[in-house]
Amino acid sequence: MMPTLLVTFETDAAGRAVIQATIGAMASVVYLSDLRMEQRAEALAQATALLARNTAAELLAGEAALIGQARLIQFVTAGVDYIPLSSLPANLPIACNGGGYAEPMAEHAVMMALAAMKGLLIEHAKLASGTFDQFRPNRMLAGSVCGILGFGGIGIATARLMRALGARVHAINRRGATEEPIDWIGAASAMDRLLADSDILVLSLPLTPATRGLLGRRELALMKNDAILINLARGEIIDEAALFAHLQATPQFTACIDAWWVEPVRHGQFRMDHNFMSLPNVIASPHNSASVAGGRDVAFRRAVENVRRVLMGGQARHLVPPADRVM
Repeated sequence: MMPTLLVTFETDAAGRAVIQATIGAMASVVYLSDLRMEQRAEALAQATALLARNTAAELLAGEAALIGQARLIQFVTAGVDYIPLSSLPANLPIACNGGGYAEPMAEHAVMMALAAMKGLLIEHAKLASGTFDQFRPNRMLAGSVCGILGFGGIGIATARLMRALGARVHAINRRGATEEPIDWIGAASAMDRLLADSDILVLSLPLTPATRGLLGRRELALMKNDAILINLARGEIIDEAALFAHLQATPQFTACIDAWWVEPVRHGQFRMDHNFMSLPNVIASPHNSASVAGGRDVAFRRAVENVRRVLMGGQARHLVPPADRVM
């Protein structure tokens, strides 16, 4: 029988065109939203692969258990920590869209690093108040150490831009190894070294049981007093209270926050438990590092291409380890 790709979310004409162009005649594409209620169970049972955004919103109660012998469920989102993966069959391979938005997020990291090193927002505010502080020294990104915690698609894209600007790149990933030409890489056990060495530290790792609260008071104290911490990942990776206290006590330290602790997409609201916007050593953005023209289309295509790999008999990229399915 011809393999079947089951798409679980509402898909517009442009999205359907991307799926058709990528999958071609390799599989029959079925859209759950096109089916009558009595057809859904059979479609789930027969699917070879599924393409989803958020199964909690797209599958009805009890439908996850109907998924039969699917070889993959591919999510179009890069971060899947807010999706109840534990409700899906334990033997079902799950892939996130890791690196789907890598290039715009890498640019955002570089932008934040340069703004912090040049004191751009601080000098802007001083000029607005009439102070022309021309000879206050700023810093060069060239020659600095950019540490990257989480060396997947986003981390690699960031490393390439940082190296092009003359920074040395140190990184940590699960394997402690990479084919990417960087200056040093280690596994999670070497995190203290990364913290101590980094002039700039970019967080681009997923939120998992192991990474929740990974950076607290002890870890922040290991960093240089004038380090720049850039969070593109998830707010919950950093202890919010510890970061706020560290910023107050260490005015040369800068936090560049794109990912927040409570955000509208994941939590239905935006909230800060500490007033980070009152601090001069904070540069903030509303988790919009991936929000560039055409960015969603590129990421969507990458997710569909990962499904295609599996339909061709290959190994899916960005598989979620079993330990990361329970949040």
